[in-house]
Amino acid sequence: MTPELKAGDFLLRPLRPEDAPAVHRLVNDWSVVRMLSRLPFPYPRDLAQKWIASTLEDSSRGSAHHFAITRDGVLLGAVGLVLSDDRRSASLGYWASPATWGQGMTTSAARRVSEWAIQVLKLEKLTADVAVDNPASSAVLRKLGFRETGRSSRRFVSRGTECPIIVHELTRSTFLQLDIPAPVETASPAALEDQPSAPAPIRKPRTLLVVAAALLDAQGRILLARRPEGKRLAGLWEFPGGKVERDETPEQALIREMKEELDVDLTGACLAPFTFVSENAGPFHLLMPLYVVRRWRGVPAPREGQALAWVEAADLAKYPMPDPDLPLIPLLQELLG
Repeated sequence: MTPELKAGDFLLRPLRPEDAPAVHRLVNDWSVVRMLSRLPFPYPRDLAQKWIASTLEDSSRGSAHHFAITRDGVLLGAVGLVLSDDRRSASLGYWASPATWGQGMTTSAARRVSEWAIQVLKLEKLTADVAVDNPASSAVLRKLGFRETGRSSRRFVSRGTECPIIVHELTRSTFLQLDIPAPVETASPAALEDQPSAPAPIRKPRTLLVVAAALLDAQGRILLARRPEGKRLAGLWEFPGGKVERDETPEQALIREMKEELDVDLTGACLAPFTFVSENAGPFHLLMPLYVVRRWRGVPAPREGQALAWVEAADLAKYPMPDPDLPLIPLLQELLG
């Protein structure tokens, strides 16, 4: 199902039937609808209702995900993904109220959905196409790291004619190399959608040392934490842990992180790494020892807005995780099997 996501101070949520009047009012604007190839002008009210109903059906099937872009409860636009039949790629589309143009809203929303698609849905590629006479939309795609891959044409219903389009693509490997900062609490006014911009720069990988813990309860279940909205990799489940600070040993960092994140005390516990991950994680090379912890003091509680779940080893693969965590699943299953 389509989740709720945060993009700066915008909330991205599934569309609802009661959004139909706002969708109709915003899309039934020539400056908006002329850039959307499949929609007529004027845009009928009942078409908005039918479209929203179809997005809910698509969401339940997992074939597409459409998000209303809202701020303070007001609908300002929409961004969506239509997945391919093999669920390995998707096409990205968006539209926004002209009142929001030039404020970075579309860039922020489309970036968050692209991140969710690649990190959570594990898509290999995103595509998007825009009319040649829509340079603002092309600028948005460049900011997200999309590259132009060709030119074509498409009939635009509202214009009643065939129009040239630019085809763009963002691969998973390219996205993971982009130097994109974590979401912030407010949208950046500097991210002007109508200004040309270079794609996000690509970093040379640096080594990042982090620690993680597989906390095991009396039933042999493993504690997972889901990263909250507003943080990098939001929505993914992970083994609790964090970065090793300067002048810290990995064990000291693990004790500190468990206290900060979960309010549990590992002081005095016998800490020895079970295994480790060494993997290129895009802008950095990740080195992560994983500790299996069976004894601690206190009851794990979320202190940083994360969700927690005690998971059977056999069910770990059901929880979307960052790529570097995936090789740990079969090792833990073998240990606990």
